[in-house]
Amino acid sequence: MRFWHQIPIVIRAVVVGFLVFAIAGSVAWTLVLSLIAPPWSILVMVVILWLYWRYFRGDWWPDSTRAFRRQCFRSTRLSSKVWAWSLIAALTAAVLLQSILVVTFRVVEFPAEAWKLPYEFSALPTWQVWMLLVLAAVVAGITEEIGFRGYMQVPLEDRYGPVVAITIVSIVFTVAHFTQAWAGGIIIVLFAISAVWGVLARVSGSLVPGIVSHASTDVVNFSYWWTDIAGSFEKRPVSETGIDTHFILSLTIFLALLALFAFSARKTSLARRASNPG
Repeated sequence: MRFWHQIPIVIRAVVVGFLVFAIAGSVAWTLVLSLIAPPWSILVMVVILWLYWRYFRGDWWPDSTRAFRRQCFRSTRLSSKVWAWSLIAALTAAVLLQSILVVTFRVVEFPAEAWKLPYEFSALPTWQVWMLLVLAAVVAGITEEIGFRGYMQVPLEDRYGPVVAITIVSIVFTVAHFTQAWAGGIIIVLFAISAVWGVLARVSGSLVPGIVSHASTDVVNFSYWWTDIAGSFEKRPVSETGIDTHFILSLTIFLALLALFAFSARKTSLARRASNPG
């Protein structure tokens, strides 16, 4: 432990945050899908997520790490006004992130072949496909927010402040997705997405709004961008079509949503300060 505390806080936070995410978001998720067929794999993963949530919010032993776990999990006890504004910000962020993708793929071509889920759904009933997609979104939302915006960002905030912390976490979050074939063309988008969720965690003082936003975003991602179960994107880049009504409207919606997110995030921060004046 003495050696561990001699390591710079940046390295410790990144390592701990990534491991916290990977326990359920990568290792358990992969093993469950590989070893257990749906729908039983869905039930098993729900139980794992419940245990994961309880432990990393600070329940159970060891008592020596309980305070640290509770601190990194942030708070789930918010005033009604903070909850209202933070959920508005969360849902706005979810729509904002979809608008970013639409604008991005009007500027560069949508690489449909690279954006395919690494699972074969063709033999499964549609209801099981939807359940797996929703579960995958919930797993990503819970594990990535707890790992990155909780256990990684909180110690960095305490040492360096929110701007530096969110920037470092967003860089790590982006790099962590480099192994995905679909990530190559949207590196800046990944950084922006992480920054939005980092801001949401900071201003609300809770991981729950970010989890709601993250899971909602990924439900659309998995069902629309990565599969065609909810439709498909067929618009061509403006370099081929010219600047058309769809592109102008998409850009306008993106800017409006960005302004709405900034406004609701500000209102969340003010509401939180008002409910915790000390």
